[in-house]
Amino acid sequence: MSGAKRKSERVRGRRGRIVGVREVRQRFLIVCEGSQTEPNYFRAFQVAGCVVEIQDTSRRGEGLIREAIRRRDGNEYDQVWCVFDHDDLQPHQIIEAIRLAEQSDINIAFSNQAFELWYLLHFDYHNTAMTRRDYCKRLDRYLQERLRRRYKKNSTDMYQCLLRYQQTAIDNARRLHQGYNPWSPVDADPSTTVYLLVEALNRHRRP
Repeated sequence: MSGAKRKSERVRGRRGRIVGVREVRQRFLIVCEGSQTEPNYFRAFQVAGCVVEIQDTSRRGEGLIREAIRRRDGNEYDQVWCVFDHDDLQPHQIIEAIRLAEQSDINIAFSNQAFELWYLLHFDYHNTAMTRRDYCKRLDRYLQERLRRRYKKNSTDMYQCLLRYQQTAIDNARRLHQGYNPWSPVDADPSTTVYLLVEALNRHRRP
């Protein structure tokens, strides 16, 4: 997996001493396999001086990566990300998609089994495999207990709803990800690398 590249502009004073460091504006392209859940979440990031373009697509696996490459070509993006899940993809389809992404300098935010794992990790650490349906049921329970609301798929306010717990989610997702040695997107169930994209966006998020 290629990591998110950070660019910085260093200003040198007399005798070449670095007197300041300013983060250069980053332009993101985020391509999601889902048409609402994932795009709605990432659209909510407030990124100052940064253009975030969300493109949803019905393509899956390697087709999603090729779509990201097509949309990137001819445009100036600093970071290109594909967001997709294990779902019902076959192991070879996942492996081929991630191999193509690595060869094409595309970052991956991949969840096994479902994007809702990222939401669950805002509340607790989970290292037991579950079905997509079970993710949603458990998430609904957490939301009722903590926030007195129900989980509604494709909600437009999940980012704001979960923001206070975001650092917990990052810590839990990193712990889960790094707990596999080595990490395999096919076999590491559950796991998610969505936190890597969230951290990349947060480096440019408006305070």
